[in-house]
Amino acid sequence: MSVRLLLVRHGETEWHAENRYAGTSDVALTERGVRQAERLGDFLAAQPDPPVALYCSPLSRAQRTAAPSATKLGLAIETVDELSEVHFGLAEGRVLGELPADLVERFRADPVANAFPDAEPPAEAAERGVRALRKIAEREHGRRVLVVAHNTLLRLTLCRLLGIPLATYRAVFPRLENAAITEIGIDGEDTSLRRFNLPTQ
Repeated sequence: MSVRLLLVRHGETEWHAENRYAGTSDVALTERGVRQAERLGDFLAAQPDPPVALYCSPLSRAQRTAAPSATKLGLAIETVDELSEVHFGLAEGRVLGELPADLVERFRADPVANAFPDAEPPAEAAERGVRALRKIAEREHGRRVLVVAHNTLLRLTLCRLLGIPLATYRAVFPRLENAAITEIGIDGEDTSLRRFNLPTQ
């Protein structure tokens, strides 16, 4: 039996309105983000087959998003450092308009080969994301599991697991919506995409 992983991006943060790169910066949820987290917990608790385990990034915006689900489902939050967001180097804490135009142009053309200076290499981020999810799958084989993490890390990881070229991650998966569910199945080396951006609000 394969494991089913419900992948969730954290709720809206204070930097979302400006489309500012949060990366590994510890940015708080907005009031809307807190409501999204509460509704995620309500949605999952109302399912006939709710998750039976919960894994989460160490960053506070992910932990705060996971907390209502943990309470409503009676689960402990297992923190996994490898689920942390990608560090964006020069872009960390900035919007694209604050960066040199030539860097932005190259990034948009190929965000993997032309990652921002001092950023975590996207291929390395994808590999740690895959390691994290495969470890969870091995531990929770045959069960349904909630994983709360981050937009870029999850998109890179999905590409790697599904055999999609990493350089296309921004085009293939333009955005994981806040507190929406993307469900995958992992069975050994095989990964299936079951649902993408299922609304929970």
